[in-house]
Amino acid sequence: MKVYTTDKIRNVVLLGHGGCGKTTLAEAMCYLSGVTSRMGKVEDKNTVSDFTKEEQKRGISIRTSLIPLEWQDCKINVLDTPGYFDFIGEVEEAMSVADAAIIVISGKAGVEAGTERAWDLCERFNLPRMFFVTDMDIDSASYRQIVEDLEADYGKKIAPFNLPIREDEKLVGYVNVIQEKAFKWEGKNAVECPVPDYSQEYLEQYRDILMEAVAETSEDFMDRYFSGETFSESEIRAAVRTSILDGTIVPVEMGSGLTSYGVHVLMDDIVKYMPAPENRKMNGINMKTNEIFEANFDFSKPKSAFIFKTIVDPFIGRYSLIKVRSGVFKTDDVVYDSTLDSEMKIGKLYIMQGNSTSEVPELHAGDLGALAKLGDAKTGDTLSTKANPIQYSKMDISTPYTYIRYNAKNKGDIDKIAQAMAKIASEDPTFKAVNDAENHQLLMYGIGDLQLDVVKSMLSSEYNVDIETEKPKVAFRETIRKSSDVEYKYKKQSGGHGQYGHVKMRFSPIDDLSSQYVFEQEVVGGSVPKNYFPAVEKGLQESVQKGPLAAYPVVGVKAVLYDGSYHPVDSSEMAFKTASRQAFKKGFLEAGPVLLEPIVTLHVTIPDAYTGDVMGDLNKRRGRVLGMNPIAGGKQVVDAEVPQMELFDYCTVLRSMTGGRGDYAYEFARYEQAPANIQSAEVEARAEEAAEDSED
Repeated sequence: MKVYTTDKIRNVVLLGHGGCGKTTLAEAMCYLSGVTSRMGKVEDKNTVSDFTKEEQKRGISIRTSLIPLEWQDCKINVLDTPGYFDFIGEVEEAMSVADAAIIVISGKAGVEAGTERAWDLCERFNLPRMFFVTDMDIDSASYRQIVEDLEADYGKKIAPFNLPIREDEKLVGYVNVIQEKAFKWEGKNAVECPVPDYSQEYLEQYRDILMEAVAETSEDFMDRYFSGETFSESEIRAAVRTSILDGTIVPVEMGSGLTSYGVHVLMDDIVKYMPAPENRKMNGINMKTNEIFEANFDFSKPKSAFIFKTIVDPFIGRYSLIKVRSGVFKTDDVVYDSTLDSEMKIGKLYIMQGNSTSEVPELHAGDLGALAKLGDAKTGDTLSTKANPIQYSKMDISTPYTYIRYNAKNKGDIDKIAQAMAKIASEDPTFKAVNDAENHQLLMYGIGDLQLDVVKSMLSSEYNVDIETEKPKVAFRETIRKSSDVEYKYKKQSGGHGQYGHVKMRFSPIDDLSSQYVFEQEVVGGSVPKNYFPAVEKGLQESVQKGPLAAYPVVGVKAVLYDGSYHPVDSSEMAFKTASRQAFKKGFLEAGPVLLEPIVTLHVTIPDAYTGDVMGDLNKRRGRVLGMNPIAGGKQVVDAEVPQMELFDYCTVLRSMTGGRGDYAYEFARYEQAPANIQSAEVEARAEEAAEDSED
């Protein structure tokens, strides 16, 4: 592929609901542009986009694939993203470098939850967009209904650019609204034909929508529109492009990915209407001067690039995918990574088409490419030069809240699993593995259950290690509700030097649960010498790590040493530490011990229609609704306090309740006393675990 300058580049992300046809559309674009000589199919496991074992096995996109195409003397960098919500991190990486979006809708399924999420993402990243309704070769697909639904959701912005022509229940052509002409497909070509009578009404309706939008682009156009004048095709196209870029028009086009009908027109319109990178602003910070660096995808400025994705594949190797944000990157350039504070030689430059790579001599500002073997450079790093060190802000990536406990099937694979998970996490920033030492468990976090299941499968198929998963333990705490006064005498005589430590202690609760314990001494008369006070506290320090009730950490206990006795020969620090530990155990169990469970503050974002269902479900989870706040887009944010143990399956249930339209986030709030039934079940479970461990 030849080198393209900034004005000839279009970076377009494909968005939409899972299974709506994004990958099939990308395959049709590859075929028409000559990347492939025949179209692959998802079910045949031979598409350019879905090249990993997991994608081919499941028949879904899991990674974002980069596919550069040459069309009309331009380069279209297509970013084919997953539609399933669990892989939102992949989508956000693509959105961070895209300059425009194509939201794909299945003509059969219509507007879905993923369609709405795609629109919200475009709003969040401020991207120009258009809709492409695919599956129009299916007779039951209703283009008109989809247009009506889009108008109901997004108002007058929606502007259909074409509509289908059907003969004998088959899609055979389209009507171009701007040109007011009809075309039939003959192979890859479209031949002009008369506009069918049944299309005239909708052509006029869609044309009026478009002309109103064009008229609103200037006062001159508005005057001409109201005086009954018509606009030339060139005037319409120029006005439409301006309106698409500022978001006041969102075109709707249609076709079929399977037959590639309508895809030719889509690619033409990507080149005509979608922005080149130079039309978008981009600022970083010059780390040497601390001044704003206005990159703006200007090829004449010092070179800088942003690593938006990392690929660590056991078969194709490690690649850092970059977007050049200023200047020109060339083979063998030396670049500076401001995060690592190190220079590196980039060697060869590549473009990626799915899992295949080809070399290019240079990449201009705005272009997407790949670099191999960049050492410790990772997603989110900035590459520039040491003379002009630039830093761009990190991407805003979704936080993972779904987690599960895992264990290695083969204990000898623990290190291999850790290394494999580190590689997977470097590819997907929404995945992380955590060693929860406090509860003696290994956890992996993701956006949803499907993502975690994919990771488990990848470990087996790509890294040859297997894990078992189970429900995670909850980080309970132990404390007391009453006071106690105990004594313990540790006395041991076995010939020769003995052991003697005697303490009298009071235990009482304190309000500060952020503190494990408070130790005070009120000894008078030297009944316990001062040099043994640290040993007594040491005993407490060890005791609060695993409480007497269920071996959870202890919080909120005040311990007072007020009396005791010692032996001038047999007393030792060890003896007093042991006495302290036994006194703590006895005193704790006599002081009304209870289990505390973690409470989180939960924020659930849902459309208004699902408020009742969500609040009812929260009540079942022992949640306390704190309030509701309306936000833009007809949505509500429900704030509630919920025990953390009740949120284990919340991701799946919320999606089921809301048709995939609900989101949630939470943060730790505090500890509260667990109900008696929860407490007794947990104490019993921990006792069984301890018994099993002792047998092992």
